[in-house]
Amino acid sequence: MTSKHRAFFGLAMVSFIAASAPAPVSAQRAPEAGVKVGNMSFVRRLVSAESVEQMGDQQYNQLLRKANAQGALLLDTSPVVQRVRKIAQDLLPHAKQWNERAAGWRWEVNVFRSPTINAFCMPGGKIAFFTGILDKLRLTDDEVAQIMGHEIAHALREHARERVAKTNIAKYGAVAVSIFFGEAAGQLASVGGGLYGLKFGRNDETEADLIGMEIAARAGYDPRAGISLWEKMSQVGKGQPPQWMSTHPSHKTRINTIRSNLPKVMPLYERAVARR
Repeated sequence: MTSKHRAFFGLAMVSFIAASAPAPVSAQRAPEAGVKVGNMSFVRRLVSAESVEQMGDQQYNQLLRKANAQGALLLDTSPVVQRVRKIAQDLLPHAKQWNERAAGWRWEVNVFRSPTINAFCMPGGKIAFFTGILDKLRLTDDEVAQIMGHEIAHALREHARERVAKTNIAKYGAVAVSIFFGEAAGQLASVGGGLYGLKFGRNDETEADLIGMEIAARAGYDPRAGISLWEKMSQVGKGQPPQWMSTHPSHKTRINTIRSNLPKVMPLYERAVARR
């Protein structure tokens, strides 16, 4: 088989798998059970979960070593670290229902001294918070829980794995087109792959917002804090581009999504508070 045929065959197989996958449908959950989101993307199966989790573990450890060498890794005894880890301890028991692999993850939470307004959760459960997001936004515990739940949801729903798989599909397409029609067409295919990813980026963020607020609510953290959180975010991100130019929903869209889903999670929050 020639290189041209191999490239075409690889693209055809990827297209066949994606086309034959069942369309995402709303998960069947009782109305009182919380938010409803679609099934996880079938495309993610083109990349093994183990490989993506291993990649996340390696990159997280690299960050730890670099931060430790620069004195930017907060000590375990830091009140900030203890605060963030306590919130994680509350949330994690309610995360595993979203992904059976999560029960075997080696969860870890660290805080890094940096003015960056950011936080993330690597595939496999490696969580990082930067002091910039805690200090500049003056986050309450409820707001920290919304952010943490959001980032945990990205890992639980394997959004990174899905993105890697889609990137590979785009590369297959670019290679195949360039082989058969020339380099210029291949470059156009690469651009098309990037535009294709915009939709999924927004969906991923919305999905993480919804699942994150439910996880936080089940742990006894007020889901209404998502509204005040994104109001704060809108103040520090006034230069945010229009939604159609961004891979993330606008702050206004996120706030409206949270408001419309509060009736689904407030009973969970109220029951959690009553059990305290």
